[in-house]
Amino acid sequence: MEPRGAYTAERAAALSGVPKSTVHYWSRKGILIPSVSPERVKLWSYGDLMALRTIYWLRQTKQDPSGREVPRTAIKAVRRAQREIAALELDLWGEDGAPRVAVDRSGGIVIEHGGQAQRPGGQNILDADMLDLLAPFATREGLHGPDLSVPRPQLRIVPGKLGGSPYVVHTRLESQALGALADSGLGEAKIYRLYPDVAPAAIDDALDLERQLAQNLRPALAA
Repeated sequence: MEPRGAYTAERAAALSGVPKSTVHYWSRKGILIPSVSPERVKLWSYGDLMALRTIYWLRQTKQDPSGREVPRTAIKAVRRAQREIAALELDLWGEDGAPRVAVDRSGGIVIEHGGQAQRPGGQNILDADMLDLLAPFATREGLHGPDLSVPRPQLRIVPGKLGGSPYVVHTRLESQALGALADSGLGEAKIYRLYPDVAPAAIDDALDLERQLAQNLRPALAA
């Protein structure tokens, strides 16, 4: 399937929660080459956001329920997860909802759609030791990636709309545009007046998200 979404390194890092320095390093080393544009202005896809979280999680040491340390997952399993993410049907994503996508420690991708949890081939699974790839994501560096479907109550991310940029639900107003107005010094009251047809609460959600994404880039920029 043709990639959906198009994110710069900064945006991919901020949305995924993976440090920007790591995003660049994985690109240089061929661990995760941006699938939309691998050269010059590099652009990562929506699937790449999930892959970034997957690689980060699989390559960390973990603890089992008894507290014993579990080694990092082998690269072979990471590659398997990347292939399965690339094969996901992103047309299932929409403003009214999206399937949940998770990865297990073996690199298997699980899709929950319509109340049924299945692997892409249709096999039901019961393993609860998985990472939800769309849910809010935290890293040991202190970064916090938002939900990749509903980043705030009145915001949505749909891979095939507005290049996968977060936007105010039922509009084409991107949170990034509102954040830029705030960064230019425009107060919230003036932003509300610029968009009288948009609920102030939705604008507040957009500005709050952009503050979170900006915070995610600060440690990476300082590294």
